[in-house]
Amino acid sequence: MSNQNHQADPSQRARLRWRARRGLLENDLIIERFFDRHEMELTNKDVQALTVLFEEVDNVLLDLFLGRKEPEGSLDTPDVRKVIQMMRDL
Repeated sequence: MSNQNHQADPSQRARLRWRARRGLLENDLIIERFFDRHEMELTNKDVQALTVLFEEVDNVLLDLFLGRKEPEGSLDTPDVRKVIQMMRDL
């Protein structure tokens, strides 16, 4: 059975992966591992949450990924929290 919420557009996922490239090696490693494990199962909501996350500066992202900080403001949504938790669980 196929998941109708799955982000099936490979070009959109490729653009997201390209956009995920960061200035901090630590972020790159976490994000690369995340995509290697979860890229094919991402939903449209996951892709949107990642797009919002990737607007943040590198130090904020690293703090979120490592659990030193929790999402606040526009990042404090169930979808963003879900993808952050997926990254933390790696």
